[in-house]
Amino acid sequence: MLSLRLSKKGYKVYEAADGLQTIQTARDKRPDLVLLDVMMPGKNGWEVARELRSDPTFADIGIVMLTAIGEKVNEMTSPLYGADEYVDKPFDFTDLETKIARVIAARKKASK
Repeated sequence: MLSLRLSKKGYKVYEAADGLQTIQTARDKRPDLVLLDVMMPGKNGWEVARELRSDPTFADIGIVMLTAIGEKVNEMTSPLYGADEYVDKPFDFTDLETKIARVIAARKKASK
């Protein structure tokens, strides 16, 4: 549902089934932003975020964490792993879309 909605908003969306596939897809496709669920098989979202942030080739990539583990946990933990933003489930699509657009714009501006 999220992929469809973001595609309709004009975003090119790539999906991955787990954390390891997410990293490989990011390497292959070089997206502007990665939307990560904290609870993923293989590597969790925080591990993926940390790995992407440790690779200089991904310096411009935006990272938004999406999770239902708890508002305070997400708020405190996501920035520690390099996330630009976080969204708690259940989420409002408009709020998520606003944060995605803001992160992409900020990352593009910073890379100029």
